[in-house]
Amino acid sequence: MLNNSYICAIDIGSNKIAASLVQIKRGRVENFFFDTVVSGGVREGVIVDALDLVNCLGRLIKGLKAKSGLKIKFIHANFSGGDISTRHSHAIIPLTERGNKVITSTDIANANEQARILGSSLEEEIIHVIASSYTIDSKSNVINPVGLYSHRLEADLFLVYAKLSSLQSLSRAVAQAGYEIKEISFSGIATSKAVFGSEERRGRSVLCDVGSDTTELLMFKDGLLQDIQILPFGGRNLTLQLCEGLKINYELAEDIKRSYGVIGDPDIIPEEKEILVKKDEFYKPIKHRQVAQIVSASARSICEQIKEAAEKKGKLHEIDNFIVAGRTLLSDGFIEMMENVIGIPVKIGRINNPQIAALLKEHSDLSGQKYLTYLTSLGMICEELEEKSPGGPPLVKPAQNLVVGMINRFREVYQEYF
Repeated sequence: MLNNSYICAIDIGSNKIAASLVQIKRGRVENFFFDTVVSGGVREGVIVDALDLVNCLGRLIKGLKAKSGLKIKFIHANFSGGDISTRHSHAIIPLTERGNKVITSTDIANANEQARILGSSLEEEIIHVIASSYTIDSKSNVINPVGLYSHRLEADLFLVYAKLSSLQSLSRAVAQAGYEIKEISFSGIATSKAVFGSEERRGRSVLCDVGSDTTELLMFKDGLLQDIQILPFGGRNLTLQLCEGLKINYELAEDIKRSYGVIGDPDIIPEEKEILVKKDEFYKPIKHRQVAQIVSASARSICEQIKEAAEKKGKLHEIDNFIVAGRTLLSDGFIEMMENVIGIPVKIGRINNPQIAALLKEHSDLSGQKYLTYLTSLGMICEELEEKSPGGPPLVKPAQNLVVGMINRFREVYQEYF
């Protein structure tokens, strides 16, 4: 049971860093605070300037502390980008020499731990361990073998890894800002915790999170994660195409994209309609139709690449739920473009946790689709609430190796001073 406490989650992206904070009183979420700052020091999910990131984190969390009046020490953080990898790991454990025995939760934990160890790597850290299925004797694809009889148990785990050096860099940046990471989640999995309800946990579901410079594509079957793809493009591509096509700087291109970047049929915009933009010391007219042509072509390219990536993992018409997230969706016409290109219905991700959803309604700043800015950080909060609630689903957590942790800390101290 959650006592009087808080959960603070930070979504560290390449374009923005968004924070969500909930206060827990008597096991219930009572208050919700949020804030965001322009990201610094991160590109494609990788830290490229630790000092810049430390300053951003310090400003953001200081603001949350002032708003909430809470003393924040521990945070949940996300991890994303090209340093994420996945693989399956398989293990078999004997249960009895003769005959059969009833499988217990301890047996499952032992099989999962064996599979986790076999899938471990010195250069990577396991951040998510997901039980795909179990096999008992000749019966495969067993979801929950507790209470069944068998003389051996096989476990198939889906492991999500992050590059160890990148995790250490993230942990160090947070520590230098004055805080400590309590839990690390892969961005896509955290977002799925926010938007997946009972309907999305049935059949085949796809979560597509279009970020600033990467897009995460996650495939689920009956609520279980089957595959992750990190695609090297995002909403930033639309801005870069405007920079190139209009010969303007990035900041101006970003402003034009947000204000005038209509995605769809550019011909519906009158030829004579112009936008006045300040270039150097003068105002220059730009054709609104030209802006729409550039943005629409770039958005179509993104959607076509998403479609191609999804088709590699299965037939699109067999997908029951295609859910999209990310602030790029706020661009006028992007959702319609995606539906047109992919050829199946597309839904915008919405908060499914009733406590969190009720709190969001109290804040006009998050009306419409503005909550998308905080979707990943809210997902980390939903994940924590789900894990700590009575009767919550059993989890398969990576075992913390204290010896390895001590060695890593010693190595860091040695590298710091020698």
